[in-house]
Amino acid sequence: MSLSTEKIIQLNKDYTLFEWNMQGGYAPLPVDHAKGVYFWDTDGKRFIDFNSQLMSVNIGHGDQRITQAVVAQMEKLAYANPYAATEARGVLGELLAKITPGNLKKSFFTLGGSEANENAVKIARMASGKHKILARYRSYHGGTAMSMGLTGDPRRWASEPQPPGIMRIPDPYYYRSRLKLTEAEFMQECLNQTEDVIKFEGPNNVAAIIMETVTGTNGIIIPTKEYYQGLRMLCDKYGIFLILDEVMCGFGRTGKMFACEHYGIAPDIMTMAKGLTSSYLPLGDCIVSEEIGKYFDNKVLYAGLTYGGHAVSCAAAIAAINIIIDDKLVEKAAATGAYLAQREDELKARHPSVGDVRHIGLFTIFELVKNQTTKEPMAPYNAGGKDMEVMNLVKKFFHDNGLFTFVRWNNFFVNPPLTITREELDEGLEIVDRALEITDEFVTA
Repeated sequence: MSLSTEKIIQLNKDYTLFEWNMQGGYAPLPVDHAKGVYFWDTDGKRFIDFNSQLMSVNIGHGDQRITQAVVAQMEKLAYANPYAATEARGVLGELLAKITPGNLKKSFFTLGGSEANENAVKIARMASGKHKILARYRSYHGGTAMSMGLTGDPRRWASEPQPPGIMRIPDPYYYRSRLKLTEAEFMQECLNQTEDVIKFEGPNNVAAIIMETVTGTNGIIIPTKEYYQGLRMLCDKYGIFLILDEVMCGFGRTGKMFACEHYGIAPDIMTMAKGLTSSYLPLGDCIVSEEIGKYFDNKVLYAGLTYGGHAVSCAAAIAAINIIIDDKLVEKAAATGAYLAQREDELKARHPSVGDVRHIGLFTIFELVKNQTTKEPMAPYNAGGKDMEVMNLVKKFFHDNGLFTFVRWNNFFVNPPLTITREELDEGLEIVDRALEITDEFVTA
């Protein structure tokens, strides 16, 4: 017999810890089951999943092709130690080498994006013989020690002091720029300042630059093609590895298999997770170029994880990637994303509380302001408590009306599964439209 909603919540709160929250007043949403773009709580209330949970269930919920692949692998081999060769590990490695850009070839499998970024830095340092890493403030790279240090947003504060050797470079966040420049001029200035940091820190000391190709929880920041091509040129000029974190923006989310394809560049190292298995099972990957891979032909790779290359997770990833390819979900995300962008632009034009909408494929965000001219945010950076009162009204309205997404500071996200239809999008956007009527009331002249 199933437990009651109250008992489920009680057990979770009494015996588990919830991330990034004060435990005492936290009220978790008790999730029971899910299918397609919807999930249901334990009382039977249906929610449209406008955030793919953690921007990760790219193929939608409840696809039995994943279940079948996982069961088949578990019946054959559930676990082998990470020194062993398995069919699933080898097949997945070859598949990733084929679909990733440039000459990325060899994968080091982890159980999540944080571990992937952790090991990307270790590999970059070993292969380059250098130690400094350049990262951005508006970034999130994970919750383990090095990944938390690479992270720029306030979540890192509790873990400081950060590991040594991490330096910051400018964020290409044009909407919030105080410089009176065109977008192209602003992007070039970001590159100029990045080159200054490289020179100040010493190119002979800088192993890598790491960044989310499209910034995720810190605001869906979408640079220009010229910015990324300029960054690639800077890395080549100074002999610095470029690490692109595609944990959130990879596997079709932006309307390309990987976001860097929009910019015509390839990294030296790429990290991934989330959409890799569509989050049906935990798995991350740090894939390196053929040249970096060859470095370890006669050098020890000082990295290892008990669950590295876990056979069952690898089987889930093979199935998830093949679903993306077979069901043409990348192309679908691009087409549906164009429709979503049009609808979001219309909402921006209609609601004075919308300062900006940013969208690339099905990776989108609303940034809310009290005044479109001054761009005063509806909630300040790193807001909490009373500063979040207005945005908490939005969050409550979404919940009451059966829409699930992330509300963070003065932003909320629209990142549904790539399988979503226009009709399902319209269903969710109708709720968004009504929620924005609430925030419009707080706009100042």
